[in-house]
Amino acid sequence: MNIQPFPHSASRQPTVTNSGLRLPEIEPTADIHLDHALRARVTPRGFSEHALGRMEALVLQLGRIQHTPPAPFEALGFRSPQMLVFAADHGIADERVSAFPQAVTCQRATQILTGRAPVNALSRLHGFDLTVIDAGLANPLNLPADDPSQVPLLLRKIGYGTRNMVLSPAMSVAQAVSALHAGMDVVRHLPGNVVALGDVGVGNTSCAALLLSRLCGVPLADACGRDHDQEGGPPDDERRHKLEKLFEAATRHRKAVSPLAALAAMGGFEIAMMAGAMVQAASERRVVLVDGFVAGAAALVARSLRPAVADYLIYSHRSAEPGHRLLLIHLQAQPLMDMELRVGQGVGALLAWPLLLAARDLLAPQS
Repeated sequence: MNIQPFPHSASRQPTVTNSGLRLPEIEPTADIHLDHALRARVTPRGFSEHALGRMEALVLQLGRIQHTPPAPFEALGFRSPQMLVFAADHGIADERVSAFPQAVTCQRATQILTGRAPVNALSRLHGFDLTVIDAGLANPLNLPADDPSQVPLLLRKIGYGTRNMVLSPAMSVAQAVSALHAGMDVVRHLPGNVVALGDVGVGNTSCAALLLSRLCGVPLADACGRDHDQEGGPPDDERRHKLEKLFEAATRHRKAVSPLAALAAMGGFEIAMMAGAMVQAASERRVVLVDGFVAGAAALVARSLRPAVADYLIYSHRSAEPGHRLLLIHLQAQPLMDMELRVGQGVGALLAWPLLLAARDLLAPQS
């Protein structure tokens, strides 16, 4: 099994908050002149403006990310793309808010590590280096020894699952800060200029719904609601039970209103690490592909901590979770696809990858 220890390196010069959180600076990418030049370059001759619709917006965002003034922009280039899957357990799973027991988190992580998950097939297809990060699994992984096909596993465990947020904060502020720093450190030591982020964790959609409700003012019933035409979800009585437990958690932590306090009280280790990974990747001008609802909640936290990170986030898809649609509306983000996915793990991010390749070729220099 390929397990990599926590590396040590010289840190950047970050902003340090009262909580000890060290955040790197992020450069906004807005550039009106570059937008005008790229738009003229990508618009087909003889067509009206915005002929490529939302594809044009993707081209412009990627161009802004990869443009480093004062050098002129030449072409998009994607190097050593990374697929990171953060895995962790949640104490609120004890309240039966999920259709699956907590042990399923380790089962799903093991499937990825042994090459038997959808994210493995898509990573191979698109040439992504896949890594699983143990952010806080509650149970030990039962992996076969000496299997050369296993993906790398990074040990960044903050704890053996978060605490039950119905009874106490999911984690301390110090743990949340440690998880954010760990996510930054994971990205800091990776090659390439593209990072895709996914997650594994039974109960983490409950965390996402609570963070959406607290940080965006969305009613909790809507944040974890259900569309009238939605199929395949749990029965209504299970949904009512889940909502009751989330109301209990939200009431207990009603004073946790800042992004960091809400993350500590009602978040998860993998959510915090993904938020840290986004901040670090943006500080290094990497393209960040965000997966579904849980990764979107991490993006909400990251954007709250460092607003300029928004310039670097590409939302790959809109999942089947109604809360994800509301989250994207609040973030004023247009996802690249809507495939009604429920799988997580970064599958949506990898399915959207061909659109980024298309954007690259649309901006290729004309011969």
